[in-house]
Amino acid sequence: MTSLSVRRAVAADTSAGKPAQPVRPRWTARRHLPYAAAIGPGILLALWSVASATHLLNPHVLSAPWTVFETGCELWRSGKLQAHLLTSASRAGLGLAIGIGVGTSCALLAGLTQIGDALLDGSLQLKRSVPNVALIPLLILWLGIGETMKVVTIALGATIPIYIQTHAGLRAIDARYVELAQTLRLSRWEFIRSVALPGALPSFLLGLRLAFTAAWLSLVVVEQINAISGLGYMMSLARSYGQTEIILLGLVFYGVLGVASDAGLRWLERRLLAWRRVLAN
Repeated sequence: MTSLSVRRAVAADTSAGKPAQPVRPRWTARRHLPYAAAIGPGILLALWSVASATHLLNPHVLSAPWTVFETGCELWRSGKLQAHLLTSASRAGLGLAIGIGVGTSCALLAGLTQIGDALLDGSLQLKRSVPNVALIPLLILWLGIGETMKVVTIALGATIPIYIQTHAGLRAIDARYVELAQTLRLSRWEFIRSVALPGALPSFLLGLRLAFTAAWLSLVVVEQINAISGLGYMMSLARSYGQTEIILLGLVFYGVLGVASDAGLRWLERRLLAWRRVLAN
């Protein structure tokens, strides 16, 4: 329905003495099915269970789901699984905290000042093209193979998404708001608090979700390097003994951590950006 047709329909209703009814958009997002995200994994789990029960899958190649579950319960009762989870979560949390702080600070400097943009943007854009895995040999030479190297690798993985998205959000702020702030004679801090940060918030939250994903990916890699604890160490040790059930258990927990963190960030995004009217709403 064109805008002219809409105006004619409203005029016809008004002339007939009927109150004009709001026109509903034709293109709207369909309602999500309840628990739709669990349908795909549920089907895979069912196929895996059937293939294991009918012996189509060799248990030495891929352990059965109930074997993985029983192994997880044994490791949980012994306390080993909690210790590995705590170590992995601590590494990821510390690296994320550093990456979010550095990425946000660099984005504010580069997005709001010309000097910061000249000094920082080129280098950080270049880093985006270099995967973290390629930097690990250099980081090992500089920092050794201890915890510092692992945390720095995770922090580098989290910094770039935060910087890229927040910097883009700051650059995309409507120039009319900047002119209004100048007309009202807002100070630099007032402009940042009232205009820049709210305007860049949607992009920052998207960068935060990407940063969490990058942190978990980096964690998987660094925990394979001279680690003595963590989910990656548990999986590496199981690989040496051919324990596929423990490897699968580690993969499950990596996936659960990633999905849980993303779901939490989606909830936070809906709360902070409840004022937006978008297709998903």
